[in-house]
Amino acid sequence: MTILTDPPRGQFRLSMLLSDTRYRSLTFQGIALLLLIFAIAYLASNLMTNLAQAGLSISYSFLASPSGYDINQTLIPYNSQSTNMRAALVGILNTLLVSGLACVTATIFGVTAGVLRLSKNWLVRKMMAFYVEIFRNIPVLIWIIIIFTIMTAVMPAPSAFRGDDPDSTMVLGGIAFTNRGVYVPGPLLANPIFSATVLNWVLVLLFLVGSWFGARAVRTWATAKQEATGLRPTTWYWILAIWIVPVGILLAIMGLHWQIPELKGFNFAGGIKIGGPLIALWFALSIYTGAFIAENVRAGIQAISKGQTEAASSLGLRPGRVMNLVVLPQALRVIIPPLISQYLNITKNSSLAIAVGYADVTATLGGITLNQTGRAIECVLLLMLFYLTISLSISAVMNIYNNSVKLKER
Repeated sequence: MTILTDPPRGQFRLSMLLSDTRYRSLTFQGIALLLLIFAIAYLASNLMTNLAQAGLSISYSFLASPSGYDINQTLIPYNSQSTNMRAALVGILNTLLVSGLACVTATIFGVTAGVLRLSKNWLVRKMMAFYVEIFRNIPVLIWIIIIFTIMTAVMPAPSAFRGDDPDSTMVLGGIAFTNRGVYVPGPLLANPIFSATVLNWVLVLLFLVGSWFGARAVRTWATAKQEATGLRPTTWYWILAIWIVPVGILLAIMGLHWQIPELKGFNFAGGIKIGGPLIALWFALSIYTGAFIAENVRAGIQAISKGQTEAASSLGLRPGRVMNLVVLPQALRVIIPPLISQYLNITKNSSLAIAVGYADVTATLGGITLNQTGRAIECVLLLMLFYLTISLSISAVMNIYNNSVKLKER
């Protein structure tokens, strides 16, 4: 049905690109896109012209050259004769490691502090407020340096763990806290299935993913059974078996055992070393960002109507169950959007790792490699591409989760 406000239908004319409301917005968007393309093309042409006049050119051949420097902590095999590409890969993995660990622990700190900030206990509430105000109002770089300085000054040297020293006992028989880092037992496979070590652990990861899907299927079946009969079957032992039995059998076949760190000379050998720079950066990012997450959690909880809590309490639920089953699931719709920004901040703030000597991608590709090769433009472009990619990936994953918990409209 045609109404009076509809534009008259007729033959298309060029003047309609400006006079017709159906095409005007598209016209302006097209003009803006063309101007943006011309601006980018002009800047790129200007850059290439200036580089040519200076006798320079953009080339990434330096990535295949030997790096010529060592890295103190690596997740993959690396030495000074490895290529700059492998050095950059080591830095990328180190960045992903500290960012992932910090995201998990910052979430734990933030959720805990955010919930306790609303506690009825005056002392607990004020302590959490003190934590939030102290840590979020001091730059994270200062916290990184403070924690690293305390570790190196307070922790004993590895030589203190010699057998003739009465204070040389390792924690739990295999963990040593030193001023160089923490040494923990490391897993070893006596009968690996694949020659490449990483492939064996990828297989273990695949088994864990399969266990997750299996446990999810059991919970789905239990929910359907509850909806049909009103009674939820006991499934915890099935879920526990799904998580433990398949992976346990696989690890038993591959002969998993633990290598205990041993003091040899002036340092420990064997096991896994968690370096002091990694611990300082990890802990500083966690407690700093956790203070911001705590405020997001507090705001999300307070956004839920008090009637929800009162209704749940009237059903006989305890305060802890009310928080876990009623309040927090609804508060997630408010908490998750700003939480995404905090995860992005953790990833970008990890570039401060160079302050304590942790070899992240900014220290390797954007630091040593850039200075040795002189390829500033290429290194900076690769850094921008990496941080853009990881930031967009985090946003995409968190937005998928956000869509899964948001209120569904009828």
